[in-house]
Amino acid sequence: MSAATQDAVVAQIPDVRAARPWGLRRVGSGLRWFARRSPMSAFWGLIAAAIVVIALAAPAIAPYDPLKSDFRAMTKPPSERHYFGSDQIGRDILSRVIHGSRASLTVAIGAVVLGTTLGALWGLACGYFGGRFDIISQRIIEFLQSFPDLILAMAIAMALGAGMGTVIVAIAITRISFGGRVIRAVVLSLKEMPYVEAARGLGASHLQIMAQHILPQCIAPYLILATAHLGVAIIIEASLGFLGVGIPPPTPTWGNMLADSLNAGLVPPWWLVLFPGAAITITVLAFNLLGDGIRDALDPRLRGAV
Repeated sequence: MSAATQDAVVAQIPDVRAARPWGLRRVGSGLRWFARRSPMSAFWGLIAAAIVVIALAAPAIAPYDPLKSDFRAMTKPPSERHYFGSDQIGRDILSRVIHGSRASLTVAIGAVVLGTTLGALWGLACGYFGGRFDIISQRIIEFLQSFPDLILAMAIAMALGAGMGTVIVAIAITRISFGGRVIRAVVLSLKEMPYVEAARGLGASHLQIMAQHILPQCIAPYLILATAHLGVAIIIEASLGFLGVGIPPPTPTWGNMLADSLNAGLVPPWWLVLFPGAAITITVLAFNLLGDGIRDALDPRLRGAV
């Protein structure tokens, strides 16, 4: 093989090293476009990412063991030793808030992924097949939606028993109906599109049409639903912990910390209520505003509104 032929063959081989940064550049340009388009949502997205990082690195960040008691510093206000103060048995509030983010985010993410995914698949089948299956499914969804989310989750958690897995399942069931309704509405409009009719005319099976032509178009509303439902799931988990039917002590969660503050008296010390409540508020606000920004970015009808 001559040198010219070797050079021609080598020129046709794709440069993997050059292609890899191109993917990173696309991601970076997409993030910059999102930040310029919706700076407020991008800011709260950074806050949400920071909360996730804190939850993952909780053992390395927390200054104390969240379960270790210091009986010389019981119910002490914020100081140089305990930045967020201490509770009735001397446990560090800052460490418990940091470790509580792990439990709360684990439950919220697990419940949203499980419930929203099941609801989305159910809505996909309802919207595509229609008929009696759709009618019966919608009556079941309406029955689930007739109960308030917190009441339904509390009843399921009490029936199944305490535990993290139970709380995840209980909250996930409350998310199924919302995912099913939204994705069903999307599928009803998509299944009449010309490319779906063309695929059906070419002999594609129902599974192929749903998986290859309809399901990819449902990713954007699914992401919006999942992001928006994270805040709701955190609120429900904290409420279950506050009512005593969530993750059992001594596992630190934000809801359990608020419930423990009631044991300090009729008027609990302010730091026992402020810091867990602030953690819940900031986390829910961050995920909700991030979801609003993602919705505006992925919905073509809203791209010119901002």
